[in-house]
Amino acid sequence: MDDLRWQRPKACGEGASCPEVAMADDMVYVRSSLLPTSIARLTLPEWRDLLSGVRNGEFDV
Repeated sequence: MDDLRWQRPKACGEGASCPEVAMADDMVYVRSSLLPTSIARLTLPEWRDLLSGVRNGEFDV
């Protein structure tokens, strides 16, 4: 996974607590800039479901 190109939202700028995402080989990798060695691997359908849930407020507290 060393060759992944990690991206973060523009709104984060150089912040220290941001989500980071990388895509490769039909997989999506997600991590926090606070814990860069803890990486979640999602299939494209799982990624779409996660984004849909976020957009629909399913994870709002």
